[in-house]
Amino acid sequence: MSRRFTPKVVTANRLREGDVVYLTADDRWSPFHHEAELIEDEAHAQMRLLHGAAQKLVVVGAYLADAKPGPNGPEPTHFREEFRTRGPSNYNHGKQADYA
Repeated sequence: MSRRFTPKVVTANRLREGDVVYLTADDRWSPFHHEAELIEDEAHAQMRLLHGAAQKLVVVGAYLADAKPGPNGPEPTHFREEFRTRGPSNYNHGKQADYA
């Protein structure tokens, strides 16, 4: 028996800066998880992952991450993905400064 598919987002790291980014429904890479396209179909998720991974001059390490619908867009369901939404934690800059 196969597992039920859970909603996903496509995430990667921007090649130049290393920042975490998320693939949006209009094919942009956004630094904000809530702007990501929430994918609820397994076949569509695989197609979006292939689309993201093919952009080798823009991003690296694209993969599907579990997510759930939220009031302002997708929300991460795993602590690792929650941590990635905030950026580096050694001092407040970038996303950390924006959330402070």
